[in-house]
Amino acid sequence: MKILLITKKFPYPLKEGEPIAINYLARSLAHLGCTIDLLVLNTSKHFFNLKDFPVSENFFNEIHTVEVDNSIHFLGALRSLLAGHSYILDRFKSLDFEEKLENLLRNKRYDVVQLETIYLAHYMKVLRRQPGLVAVLRSHNVEHEIWERVAANTKNMVKKWYLRNQNRHLRNFEIEHLNQFDVLVAITSRDLEVFRGLGFHYEAVVAPVGINLMEYPIDDESVIYPNGFCFIGALDWMPNQHGVVWFLEKVWKRITVQHPNAAFHIAGKNTPAWLHKKSSNSVSVHGEIPNAKEFIAQFPVMVAPLFSGSGIKIKVLEGMALGRVVITTSIGAEGIPAEPGRHLLIADTASEFEKHMNWCMNNPVESKKIGLLAREFIHDHFANLVIASRVKESYEKVLSI
Repeated sequence: MKILLITKKFPYPLKEGEPIAINYLARSLAHLGCTIDLLVLNTSKHFFNLKDFPVSENFFNEIHTVEVDNSIHFLGALRSLLAGHSYILDRFKSLDFEEKLENLLRNKRYDVVQLETIYLAHYMKVLRRQPGLVAVLRSHNVEHEIWERVAANTKNMVKKWYLRNQNRHLRNFEIEHLNQFDVLVAITSRDLEVFRGLGFHYEAVVAPVGINLMEYPIDDESVIYPNGFCFIGALDWMPNQHGVVWFLEKVWKRITVQHPNAAFHIAGKNTPAWLHKKSSNSVSVHGEIPNAKEFIAQFPVMVAPLFSGSGIKIKVLEGMALGRVVITTSIGAEGIPAEPGRHLLIADTASEFEKHMNWCMNNPVESKKIGLLAREFIHDHFANLVIASRVKESYEKVLSI
């Protein structure tokens, strides 16, 4: 099976959710015998230099990139607003990219073209000019839900109005384009239910992010902060920013009163300067770190205070795979059918976070058992090759029609 994978982020380095999700599924499909070409909308915000891609990590047959400036500009946002468009979406339109895609489809034969996220649905018109292609949308989230939740958690009324306006256009775009795809790959069964409710009625498969536990070894000696907690995630993403600030203001101040030796470490790419300024005796803001797994492994507990967003939170899965206790919200655990109190801990209020964190510090042996059960859970529910096989079988089913 020959697959053209179209992305808006290069699937490397593996430091945030979207590149990890793209890389792990594509790598597993290649392992199952698929030939995969990669076409990247290489944006200014997430630009990647191909020279930095290690040969040892390259499982693609061919790689093509098109550089696109998607910087945020006031005039661009205003034009989109006046035109009744979503600026969130408009920033991923590119005539150069469209031309590159047309040339690839004209000169090569693909069985499947897989678009990673609805943001790339602008280019469906190009795909439909080539008969016989199976067009796939791999949805990492229900995108309009993210902005709906971000708007709900925004206090500034002007910003709230703008985000709701953008969300309305984004929702309409998702609904308009859903049934242009032959296959929908949803990252959770809950997301698939939402898409069915929005009107999608073609072939679909649920394919969460697959984890290869061989790449997530448990190392208890790596824990160097026994009273330490960590957060890791892309810090240019609004839901992560909101969650970290809420945690620092509502939870962490109360924890340090009870546990003066407790430490909270924050890491993530594109950490804004204002967040670095929140460093203190008990809070360390690292910015981008070289190895996410090594960072997480230094702490017995990971916190993921997320109150907006959608889909599966990959860092939550990684923390569980490394045998760490994860304390997250109901939204942070969406799409992860784990048992609260057994595989992870759920906290939706400041007092619940405080209670669970105190318990972890006061009961390190029992806390460690949750981490070990979490790793077993990942083995049973998120095996990468099993998930990739489901996706491949879904493609084969449509190709055989």
